Amino acid sequence: MGLRSYLAQKQLHRWGRAWAEDALDRERRAARAQAKHVLFSFCDHWEPLFEGVDDQRGDARVRAWTEGYPRLADRFRDADGRVPRHSFFFPGEQYRPRWLDEVAGLVRRGYGEVELHLHHDGDTHASLRADILRYIAELGSHGHLPREADGRLRYAFIHGNWCVANARPDGRYCGVDDEIPLLFDTGCYADFTFPAPDSDAQPSHVNRIFWPVGDLSRRRAYEEAEPARVGHKYDDRVLFVEGPSAIGLRKAKVPVRIDASAVTAHDPGSLERVGRWIDQGIVIEGRPEWVFVKVHTHGAPDAQAASLLGAGGEALHQALADACKARGLSLHYVTARETYNVARAAMDGLSGDPSAHFDHALPPPPAAS
Repeated sequence: MGLRSYLAQKQLHRWGRAWAEDALDRERRAARAQAKHVLFSFCDHWEPLFEGVDDQRGDARVRAWTEGYPRLADRFRDADGRVPRHSFFFPGEQYRPRWLDEVAGLVRRGYGEVELHLHHDGDTHASLRADILRYIAELGSHGHLPREADGRLRYAFIHGNWCVANARPDGRYCGVDDEIPLLFDTGCYADFTFPAPDSDAQPSHVNRIFWPVGDLSRRRAYEEAEPARVGHKYDDRVLFVEGPSAIGLRKAKVPVRIDASAVTAHDPGSLERVGRWIDQGIVIEGRPEWVFVKVHTHGAPDAQAASLLGAGGEALHQALADACKARGLSLHYVTARETYNVARAAMDGLSGDPSAHFDHALPPPPAAS
């Protein structure tokens, strides 16, 4: 693949200008120098039946994680003395009661939390709403998902095939233009789908925590975005949390490297990558000392799990520890819910150690207690 083809595949024409403007902004560079804390969240498109395997193979994949993740995580601690916390975005269409019970065991022991992942195609507003309500009720029946005081279930979301708000030009893998308000109405508090540079769904902006604004019922409503900032918040829509997107150089046939924070068996975490993620400076505007680093993976397939639960996972967490130590930063492992809570705390004007705000807006799910 040549350079031009590579950059086109990574949708650089959509977001490259925004990235360059951000990188050249002196004010933003100065703000990044104020970083004191790194909030690291690992959001996993966790699909036991990935690539159409049977339930027996799915059972083995779930068991690999329930047995292997504690062995990995127990080797590492953050500034709060907590082990790495994994966010299992479980595909509603793959619901098997036994798998949710097994993962609840990890949640009870402090290894992470479960949220909603969903692949769908050709839906209507009514059919999608019915499916989501069914799926979150099923997840909730196993003690997953936080609750409001009145018992209403809340959830974070990752869209299958990246196509939130019917993002593809051909309408595949969604079908519902007004998906963003539908998500909020069914209890979604934050979307963790992006970045997605290999997809037509990729937004024209990167490295933001933002609110969608304008007409939220339109297709790709996330394109019109207002950065989240101290002193302002919305209570009537979903918050979007993007992971780092970076452009770098490398010694290879294609000398440009697009790093969209996907951690895989072929591209595990490293000291160089971790530094690059931190350097993108994803923050709530006005609170530059709290830097958010959200990475993603498809962790259930066998090769991915072997890396993430073995040498690849060890390298990632060691790199996180080393990078933060070298930069004088405090590392905090957080779930998707805790990421949202700290972001909301910043918007509410709170400061100091972000660990004080892990449960600021939404409590832990029942399985965690």
